[in-house]
Amino acid sequence: MANTNITIRIDEKLKVQLQELMFDLGMDMTTFFTLAARQAVREQALPFQPRRLNGNDSAKAYQLAAENTKYNEKGQAVVEQGDEWREETEWEEMFEQMKKERKS
Repeated sequence: MANTNITIRIDEKLKVQLQELMFDLGMDMTTFFTLAARQAVREQALPFQPRRLNGNDSAKAYQLAAENTKYNEKGQAVVEQGDEWREETEWEEMFEQMKKERKS
C-alpha cells in the first residue's frame, strides 16, 4: 500500500499540547493520526479515547519508539519496505477490544 503525505493546519499551542500527549502515550504524531484515521474509517465515527500512561513507562516507550523510527531525506517518519512490522495487525485487535469495552 502506497503512503501519501497530508498537511494540516493546527493552532501552535494545540500542536505543542498534542505532541506532549503523544510523548506521554509513547508515540509520534504520524502514528497518532494514522491510528485515528483507521479507527474512524472502520467505525464510521470519531475514533478512540486515548489516556495518558502513568509513571516512567511512557518515557521509556517514547525513547524506544524514537530509537527505532526511520526517517527519509525530508525528515518524515517512514516504514521501510522490508520491515517485519509493515503488515502488523495488532492495532486492529486492540481497537476491537476497546470497542467491546466501550459498549459494556
